[in-house]
This record gives sequence, C-alpha cells and structure tokens, in this order.
Amino acid sequence: MSHKLVIIGSGPAGHTAAIYAARANLKPVMYEGFMAGGIAAGGQLTTTTDVENFPGFPEGIDGTKLTELFRAQSIKYGTTIHTQTITKVDFSKRPFRLWSDDEIIEADAVIIATGATAKRMNVIGEDQYWQKGISACAVCDGALPIYRNKDLAVIGGGDSAVEEASHLTKFATKVYLIHRRDQLRASKIMANRAETHPKIEILWNTVVEEAKGNGNQLSSLMIKNINNDSQKELAVGGLFYAIGHKPNTDIFVGQLELDETGYIKTVPGTTRTNIEGVYAAGDVQDRIYRQAVTAAGSGCMAALEAERWLESREG
Repeated sequence: MSHKLVIIGSGPAGHTAAIYAARANLKPVMYEGFMAGGIAAGGQLTTTTDVENFPGFPEGIDGTKLTELFRAQSIKYGTTIHTQTITKVDFSKRPFRLWSDDEIIEADAVIIATGATAKRMNVIGEDQYWQKGISACAVCDGALPIYRNKDLAVIGGGDSAVEEASHLTKFATKVYLIHRRDQLRASKIMANRAETHPKIEILWNTVVEEAKGNGNQLSSLMIKNINNDSQKELAVGGLFYAIGHKPNTDIFVGQLELDETGYIKTVPGTTRTNIEGVYAAGDVQDRIYRQAVTAAGSGCMAALEAERWLESREG
C-alpha cells in the first residue's frame, strides 16, 4: 500500500507531527508500534504516572491519559493509525519501502519518531517500585510531591548524573550520587560541582542490589561496596537512574546517519536527516533535552518540513 506520509512512532513527537500533517490534508498514516522496545504505544510517557510540566494541565495529568488524548486528536483530524511495529525500512530508492508485522508499505515521505528507551538496572524490586519511587528522569519527576523533602539517590557517574543530582537538590533534603567506580566520568567542572555541593554525597565503588518499600512506595535501597562486599540499607524516598538512554534506531542502521551512540543525526535547526524526504523528531534525535514538550515541538517541525518538501515535488 502506498501513502504520501508515514509516521513511525506514537509519542508526543509522532502525534504532533500527525496532527499538523492531517490538518494539512496529507492523510498521514501512523504505525504506532506494538510493545516496540518493550514499551506500549505512546512511548515513555506511558511509564509515567504524573506529568506536571506539559502545558495546559495545571493539575497535572497521568502519562497514559495524556498519550490517549494525543491519539484521539490525531484520529480526529484524519490520521490513520495502525497498531503495528515497523521492522525494516529501505530508504535507498523512491518511494521508500517499509515493512510492518504483516505488510509492505510504500511512502513518499517518512517521519521517524521512535523515541529512546531509558536504560534500567533491573535490580530486585525495580518493577514493583517503578514510578512509585523509581524514575529515569529527575527533570520530569523530581518536583513531584512524593520526592519533596526526602533523601533521594541518583545512579550514574557522567554529566547527566551530576545534572540530575544537582536538579534534585532543589527539592530533596539530601542527594546520594551512587557510582560503581572511584571517580566520576563527568567533566571536571561537573564533577567538582557534585563533589563540593553541600547537599550531595557521593557513594564511591557502590552498586544498588535491591529496592525496598511498603509495596506502594520506595523507602530504602540495599547497597553494596564492590571493594569489600559490605552491604547496608540506605533510607531514601526516591531513586533516579541516570545511566543513559538507548535510541530506538536499530532498524535504521545502514540506512541513516547515526551518531556514536545511535541517535539519528539531523541538520542543525531542522529535522532533516541525510536522506531527502526522511525526517526525525523527538527523543530519537534528541540526546540533550528529552522532554515531552520538546519532542512535540520537533514533531511540529517535521510535519511542516515534510509538507513543504512534498509540495515542492508536486510543483
């Protein structure tokens, strides 16, 4: 089946692109994915309970509910949505070819919004306390009431981990930065910020082995010093992973230019990839901000760029 515009992915970037494209009469077709990357259609927002930083919701909104509203708006304006995962692409010739679970699709233009998946530690108790004290985004969740005025912990040793820990000091009584090595991987400036901050304590050569709580809320971590194998229980009200994200770009290897960690490269200030007619929006190309609102903004950009490009070809 042939389409003018196909959108791969269904988070805020994909749905914003779909809304703009549908209102421009491009008749977009979205392949929202079926547990792609182990996450439900809608992306990382579906793993978040309270979203308090997306404009228009002063009381906050459940992440899954927000993605449902995105989806309803996309459909209202004319987007066709398939709950299938794109498993293979061929951008070497036009029209582009894409393979889903059970069909081959042709597209004049493609917007990629497959997102990125936060790396997790898979410690004992993680699944039970995910979004009940464990998160992978301090900027997204750190200001929530459940984390305020409590001791919190961040796992990681790079610039992102220091940034997350520093951000949390605005709300926490204390922040433990847990790192398995004896020195941070962060830049010297960032490392010095962590080492000298009065609210941050770095736990060197330490790993988390178990998350514990009352069943509804995280209350402590079992940690181990890897040098002497000593263990202790650390009382915290929140644990934040800052060990990186994996962009969902496996099917684009060899098709698009990716950076050293797998994010799709785009022309600065645009969503254009190295293949004309193929655009990338949201966390799949954003290794810096990784916020729902910035993803939505780049989805808008991708739709506008795709619309102009398609019109230029028709003209």
